Amino acid sequence: MNSNTSAPGFQDRYSSKKMAKPVNFIYFAPQAQSVFLIGDFNDWDPNAFPMKKQPDGAWLIQIPLPHGHHHYQYLVDGKPVLDPKAQGIARNEKNEKVSLLAVS
Repeated sequence: MNSNTSAPGFQDRYSSKKMAKPVNFIYFAPQAQSVFLIGDFNDWDPNAFPMKKQPDGAWLIQIPLPHGHHHYQYLVDGKPVLDPKAQGIARNEKNEKVSLLAVS
């Protein structure tokens, strides 16, 4: 029985939990001086993911995220802002509203 599915590490290597999918985050704020992406995927680090301003005034970043639900916000000039294009709204540990994204 020499099937590939029994090879060591096969299940781990191809598990959807281990696979990261590139996700685009776009926030339109032409007047903003800075926009950062914060979330459970970067321990809410306000400096981890600076977004790049585009010519049309939108801010963009692409990050790989694993399968599952993720909570996040934008930091626009230092103030937390919900994503108007989020798939939903959730609550964090402090019972504050955060944006919700499902990656599958």
